[in-house]
Amino acid sequence: MLAAAALALFLTAAPVGQPPLPTLPQSAEIQLKLERDGSLSVAEAISVPTGVTMDRRVALRVAAPHHRDRLYRVRDVVLEGSGTASVDQDAFTVHLTAGTSIVRYTVDGAVAGDRVTWELAGGWSTELKFLRASFAAPKIPTAVDCLAGPPDSDFSCGAAQIDHAGLTRFSQQNLAAGARMTATVELPAGTVPANAVVVPAKTIAGAFVLTAPVGWAWAGFAALLLLAATLVWGARRHFHVKVRPPGGHFHVKVTAGGEFESPEGVLPGHAGLLLHGRTGPADVAATVLDLAVRNYLWVSAEDGDWRLTRRNPPDEHLTAFERAVFEAAEAAGTVAELRRRHLDVDRELLADLVRRGWFAPNPRRLGRAGSRIVVYGVFLTVLLALTVGYAQLGVILALAGAAAVVTSAALPARRRAGTDVARRLRGVAEALASAKPKDLTKPQREVVFSRGLPYASALGELAPWVAAFEALPHPPPVYWHAGDVAPDQAGSFAAALAGAFAGARRAHLRTLVSGKQGQDTVSHSRGRTPQSAPPS
Repeated sequence: MLAAAALALFLTAAPVGQPPLPTLPQSAEIQLKLERDGSLSVAEAISVPTGVTMDRRVALRVAAPHHRDRLYRVRDVVLEGSGTASVDQDAFTVHLTAGTSIVRYTVDGAVAGDRVTWELAGGWSTELKFLRASFAAPKIPTAVDCLAGPPDSDFSCGAAQIDHAGLTRFSQQNLAAGARMTATVELPAGTVPANAVVVPAKTIAGAFVLTAPVGWAWAGFAALLLLAATLVWGARRHFHVKVRPPGGHFHVKVTAGGEFESPEGVLPGHAGLLLHGRTGPADVAATVLDLAVRNYLWVSAEDGDWRLTRRNPPDEHLTAFERAVFEAAEAAGTVAELRRRHLDVDRELLADLVRRGWFAPNPRRLGRAGSRIVVYGVFLTVLLALTVGYAQLGVILALAGAAAVVTSAALPARRRAGTDVARRLRGVAEALASAKPKDLTKPQREVVFSRGLPYASALGELAPWVAAFEALPHPPPVYWHAGDVAPDQAGSFAAALAGAFAGARRAHLRTLVSGKQGQDTVSHSRGRTPQSAPPS
C-alpha cells in the first residue's frame, strides 16, 4: 500500500510529458494532471487519417443547475503537428489535418469543491474510434465517474477506474461525432483549492439569480429599511405623544393690558394641521371668527342669518390664508351664502406653518421622488434582464422607491418646534375647557372672551368656554357684533360658521364624486387669484 502511494506521488510530481501516441487511426490518447494550484494540465495526442480533417469545439460556458452557467478558461495552448488551435471567450477550437498531432493546454475552473470535471472529448466533427485517458492528482482520488454519449445522456464510459498505481484511467470506443466524454474525479478534502467560476445563465431566469453583488445590495436595502422603520417609529412616537404642557396645568395667558395671548402667536386656523396633520371646516370657521374679533369683519344679525361686512381693510398683519378667508367671507356676505361655497386654503396654511418652522417644507417630496425611483427601478429591471443580468438590482431599486413612498406617507410633516407648539396648544384647549373667568377683571373678561372664542371653536371647546362666561352675573358684551349680544349668542354665531363650512365641504365632496363642477364654489390656492360669486 505504501509502495503504491509512493508510486502515485512520484507519477504526479512530474509534469505532463509526452502522451502515448495513438495506435489506431482516428483515435486519441490524453494525459491530465491536476496541479497543486488547482489548474489542470492537459496533453492530447490525436491521430488523423490521411484525407480526413478533424475539428473540435469545446464550449467554455456550460449550463449548471439553478439557472447558472459554469465558466472554464483555457490558456497556454500549444499545438505540435499539423493544424491550428485557438481560444476565444466562449470556446476552445481545434482544427487538425492528416497525421498525429499533440495539443497541450491548461484549464482553469475545473475544480468545484473537491470534484474535478473536464470534458475529455466532445464537439468533434468526426467519430473517435478509440479514446484513452489518464488522470493524476496530488492525492489518490476517492471516487471517479465518467459519462459518454450525446450531451444530454447519462451513459457511462466504457471504463473508468483507479489503478494500483493511483492513476485514474478512462477509455471509450466508437464515440460518435458530436458526442461527449466527461470525466469527474472526487479527491480528498483540501487536496487543491477550488477555482470553479459559476455565473448566472444568459436567460431571463438567470438574470434574476442571486449573486454576491445582488446579495450585498439586498443587505444594503435591508439596512435602509431598518433605518427608515426606526425613523418612522421615532417620528410617529414623537408625533403621537400625548400633548400636554410641561410643568403641569396650563393657564390662559393674559397680558398686562388684559389681552388674551396665544403660545408662539399660533392662530386658530393652525389648530387642525398642528394637532391632527390636516385642515378642516372648523379651522376656516375659526379664522372667520378670529377676523371678526380682530376688527377686520363686522357681524350683524339679519333675518335669521348673520351678515359679514368689511370693518377694516386687510393689512400686513394678515397671513396669506387669512387674506383668502377674508376675501371669501366678504364676497359671500352672509353665513348662509358661505354654506354654498367651498374654500380651499390648505396650501396657504401649510406654507404659513413651514414659514414659521413648525412643518417641514415639501413634506411629500420624498414620496414624489420615491414614485420616480419605482419607475426607474422597473425600467432598470427590464433592461438588466434583457442585457447583462443582475436584474434583481432593478427590483431592489423599485422596492427602495416604494419604501420611500411609504416612509413619506408615514412620516409626520410636523417638526419638533411644531410639536412643542402643538403641546402648548393642547394646553390651551385644557385651559379653555376649565376656564375661570371670575378670576379676571370685568374689562379683561370682554377681551379675553372674544379673543379666546376662535381658539375654543377650533379646539372643540366652544361649549364650556361660552358656558363659563355666560354663567357670570354680568356676562361680558361682544364688541364685534352689532347690538347687545351675550356670550351664548356669540357662541351660536361660531357654531353656525362651523356648520356652514362643514356643509360647504360635504357639498364639494359630492360635486367631486358626481363629476360636476359647482358654479358657486370658491377655490383659492397658491398662485391663483381667488374666484368668488357675487354676494346675494
